[in-house]
Amino acid sequence: MYKLIACDLDETLLNTEKEICEENIRAIKKAEEEYQVRFVPATGRGYTCIDNVLHTLGVYDTENEFTISNNGGVVTENKDYKELSFHALPFPLAKKLFAFGYEKDVCIQVFTAKDVYAFHLNDEERKWLFSFKPDSIECEEDNIEFLKDVPITKILFQNTNVPYLHELAKELEPMSDEVSISFSSNRYMELNLFGVDKGLGLRDLCNYLGIDLSETIAIGDNFNDIGMLREAGLAVAVENAVDEIKAMCDYVCKKDHNNGAVAEVIERFIFNK
Repeated sequence: MYKLIACDLDETLLNTEKEICEENIRAIKKAEEEYQVRFVPATGRGYTCIDNVLHTLGVYDTENEFTISNNGGVVTENKDYKELSFHALPFPLAKKLFAFGYEKDVCIQVFTAKDVYAFHLNDEERKWLFSFKPDSIECEEDNIEFLKDVPITKILFQNTNVPYLHELAKELEPMSDEVSISFSSNRYMELNLFGVDKGLGLRDLCNYLGIDLSETIAIGDNFNDIGMLREAGLAVAVENAVDEIKAMCDYVCKKDHNNGAVAEVIERFIFNK
């Protein structure tokens, strides 16, 4: 019945060490090879920020393998990072969002097609960002005029004080018809063009592949997964998902991201064990 699985990465497929457990790897490969089910990473990160994940799954720089990235802002075929869809923030809007964040107590990351530009990084966030994107660009500028001719797909604010991030979201309510706001990893506030989320990315990919959304499974843990969980034929939350995500899903895993939750989903709904 199911032809495609769209799966969040952090706190879903990846464990606390940011690795994929062997149980998940075996289940994913079996689903692809024996059941012809596509497995598609669906992440808030940029598509050049997950090379290690794609290598582990054996699909790096591979034709007919796909990634949903930037919270659905970009869909790529993995071979040569071929862009199939790209939903950019208009530069005046990106500039306004950056200026807003620059005056707040947040680290800022600006995502273009292949690069991440970082501002106001603290030591922890610097270590995390450069661990998966070593060529990230740390900037001293107080504006993003130097990016005016470069399409920007997402802006991210980071602070471990989640209530503070929600306060910032309230301040941005006058722009609610221009910006999609989501939260992830208990420290990120993510800003995309209005209407852009992982659900849009899933729709874009399914349209390209000729797959009906009813034939898809989405697996996630946090608020930036809501779009694809709503769109998919089967919505699944891992055990460690936030309560609001669990409440909206068709199935909640018994296992968390450290214990093969993705394998649990595949075994139950693909292998029918």
